[in-house]
Amino acid sequence: DFAERVENSGFVFIGPTAASIRTMGDKVAAKAAMKRVGVPCVPGSGGPLGDDTDENAKHAKDIGFPLIVKAAAGGGGRGMRVVRDKAELADAIASARREAASAFGDDRVYLERYVSDPHHVEVQVLGDGRGHVLALGERECSVQRRHQKVLEEAPAPGLSPAMREQMGATAIAAARAVNYVGAGTVEFI
Repeated sequence: DFAERVENSGFVFIGPTAASIRTMGDKVAAKAAMKRVGVPCVPGSGGPLGDDTDENAKHAKDIGFPLIVKAAAGGGGRGMRVVRDKAELADAIASARREAASAFGDDRVYLERYVSDPHHVEVQVLGDGRGHVLALGERECSVQRRHQKVLEEAPAPGLSPAMREQMGATAIAAARAVNYVGAGTVEFI
């Protein structure tokens, strides 16, 4: 809202546009935007979950267990629950919704395949809002506690030159998809 107020006042907001912040700040909208431009995403429910437990169970079955319930407006490891079987699903959704509502004022949650022990690599991007985007390098962020980074190492060890190049190109495509302005981060697992 602040970025939009600055933009509407005729001033220049230093950073992403309000539209970019809204899209990338909502994990469901961000995934949809990335899929439209061919950026690979972790398989998931494709949108926020409703209240129909049978429909939610169908999404879970399609994704496969283990999976993770994630807050659409989340961050910082809040509103996330790992679900290892169908019996845990309804309680995990309810619990994640409560935490998401409390932490973010938005109780929407969605499902994603849970990737255990992933490498979490982030690529820093810099965009000028005119379609020019640079990938500034990557960092390994796999050392985490409760889905929060504890340690970052740059450059990320163990990446082949081809993988490093592919991740940079994908990060650039992601930033261009939302006409990103300023410095940002594209996360990979």
